[in-house]
Amino acid sequence: MDLSELERDNTGRCRLNSPVPAVCRKEPCVLGVDEAGRGPVLGPMVYAICYCPLSRLADLEALKVADSKTLSESERDRLFAKMEEDRNFVGWALDVLSPNLISTSMLGRVKYNLNSLSHDTAAGLVQYALHQGVNVAQVFVDTVGLPETYQERLQQCFPNIEVTVKAKADALYPVVSAASICAKVARDQAVKNWQFVEKLQDLDIDYGSGYPNGEQMAVGAAVGAALRQRYW
Repeated sequence: MDLSELERDNTGRCRLNSPVPAVCRKEPCVLGVDEAGRGPVLGPMVYAICYCPLSRLADLEALKVADSKTLSESERDRLFAKMEEDRNFVGWALDVLSPNLISTSMLGRVKYNLNSLSHDTAAGLVQYALHQGVNVAQVFVDTVGLPETYQERLQQCFPNIEVTVKAKADALYPVVSAASICAKVARDQAVKNWQFVEKLQDLDIDYGSGYPNGEQMAVGAAVGAALRQRYW
C-alpha cells in the first residue's frame, strides 16, 4: 500500500484506491464502510470502503475476513494481500485524515465534530466509488453515533442504493470486515512511518498501534514527555 503522499505531508488528508475491477462496473455490487483510528493518541483516522459484485460475495466470505480488531497485524496483512490478489472482483478505497485536519476541524470557530466529519467522509467515499463507475446497489456501514439517524442521512444522499447502518457491522457483514481490514492495515503502516512535525529527540518509536490501551499506554507518556521537553 503506497502511503508516500501521506508520508510527504501528514498534516492534511489523502485518498488511495485500487483499480476498479471491470466486473464491478457491470454487475450490482455490495460495498462496506468502516474506519480505524477514532480516539488514538497517535496517527491518522482512516476511512475505508471495500466492494465486490453481489454474485461474488461468497468468494469474499471464503477469504475468512473478520473484524480487524479481532485479528493480529500479521493476519490483517495476510488477508489484505489476499484481497489484492483478487483484484479481478474486489476493490477498495481509503480516505486518510491527519490528526492536524481533525483538530483544526473540531477546534475552528465553526465547530465540525468528529461524528459529522466521519459521516461526511463515509458518504464521500461512497460517492467516490460511484464516480469511479462502481455499480453500487447495497451499502453496509459500521455506525458512528445513532445508527437510525446515520442511516437516514446516507439514504437521503443515495436514494437509489439500499443502505444499512448497524452497530458492530464489521463483525456482521464480511464486506464491512474487509473494509475494516483495509483501514487498519493502512493505519498501522502510517503509524509505523509517522514523521513528527516537531523535532523530537530521544523518542522511543516502539509505541505499538498508537492506541492508549495495554502496553501501548507508553506512547502517550513518551510523546507527552518529548513535547514537554521541547515546549516547556
